[in-house]
Amino acid sequence: MFKLAVIGAGSIGFTRRLISDILTVPEFRNIDIAFTDINSDNLRMVTELVQRDIYENGLKIRINATLDRREAFRNAKYIINCVRIGMLEAFTTDVEIPLKYGVDQCVGDTLCIGGIMYGQRGVAAMLGFCKDIREVALPGCIMLNYSNPNAMVTWACNKYGKVPTFGLCHGVQHGHEQIARAFGVKKDEVDIICAGLNHQTWYISAKIGGVERVHELYEKMSSMENMQKNEKIRLDVLKNFGY
Repeated sequence: MFKLAVIGAGSIGFTRRLISDILTVPEFRNIDIAFTDINSDNLRMVTELVQRDIYENGLKIRINATLDRREAFRNAKYIINCVRIGMLEAFTTDVEIPLKYGVDQCVGDTLCIGGIMYGQRGVAAMLGFCKDIREVALPGCIMLNYSNPNAMVTWACNKYGKVPTFGLCHGVQHGHEQIARAFGVKKDEVDIICAGLNHQTWYISAKIGGVERVHELYEKMSSMENMQKNEKIRLDVLKNFGY
């Protein structure tokens, strides 16, 4: 048995799905789970939903929900981070201030000026989390980071927070699905190799039947109507890199 803590657990989309996925693993069906957030209403709502899911699947795990993150981290072996520092109000400034000076960003939460602004908030908060983890979690506790700007935050936690941290994102899977659609095949028919994560993922290989097809991606994706409409920037990047 081990303890898993989730910070930013009031994020219903991430928290509920993540816990559902984790508990499909038989070895993880007898773990301790702690949720923590600064929003008491969201924390209560998500805890009730996830607890209901757990009970309806015949498991006996009881979630400990607390506003005290140190208590949630205490004796934890793994910590999943899902926080959004500043929430949408701060994110608005990450987009609007650069736009005022003519910098129109794609998303603005990972790269460019918006990503740096978000990183200034996020890294400072995350180093505080790391301090608590070092002091109250189990030695060697691992943090799994879903927060943006993912690359910056993960780097800071490893180098300066001194907590083993791995950045995770579902963008890799989504890109894999897009590549499969472009070639008109099922996802499991495409073998990919990619580097980077979360808005910085580079698919450096896409093989179908053992044959490298990554060089065909620009032509295939540019012929897809939804890609022409929604992914012009991505297509431009592909073209500029010779795909």
